[in-house]
Amino acid sequence: MSSGPYNYNYIFKYIIIGDMGVGKSCLLHQFTEKKFMANCPHTIGVEFGTRIIEVSDKKIKLQIWDTAGQERFRAVTRSYYRGAAAALMVYDITRRSTYNHLSSWLTDTRNLTNPNTVIFLIGNKSDLESTREVTYDEAKQFADENGLMFVEASAMTGQNVEEAFLETAKKIYQNIQDGRLDLNAAESGVGVQHRPSQTGRASLSNDTPNNKDQCSC
Repeated sequence: MSSGPYNYNYIFKYIIIGDMGVGKSCLLHQFTEKKFMANCPHTIGVEFGTRIIEVSDKKIKLQIWDTAGQERFRAVTRSYYRGAAAALMVYDITRRSTYNHLSSWLTDTRNLTNPNTVIFLIGNKSDLESTREVTYDEAKQFADENGLMFVEASAMTGQNVEEAFLETAKKIYQNIQDGRLDLNAAESGVGVQHRPSQTGRASLSNDTPNNKDQCSC
């Protein structure tokens, strides 16, 4: 970052979860790099990306952990749920099986994160309308029944990708303003950097060195 390592007020930790092949890494790459990553390789374990955004005149650094969807990596990726301020739960609108598995992903998220973690459901690949297997209305009903934020998006066109990440951040910030998050608790998923001149910052679980500020997709 050109203006120094502490040019932000908060750090929010995000995790991206969902079945293999739903486009989690592509969503991350679209958000951090503004590019579609064609032929995206499957994530092995966990990958990482960051971006600084602005909410209510506050600069917020998003630390985004992209987790593998394969069952054999679930034990590894579950350790990254702890201390997440937000979970982006992704399915593929053209593959009903990925939608059918959402209940399992949601159970993990509820069990492994704190009660105020923001969960945002994303139906990816909305550009592939002709091969859709999951309707918008049924996914919206699932989201409403489980108290989730929801949008359909396309990592390829960029439609609603920015909105999903930013609306999640706004919700987290609102939770801070409402006193729902204890900023002194690591499990809140929020780090605080009050002044740019400070030499340290609040640490988060599974934090990484400053030299890993770019997506490793």
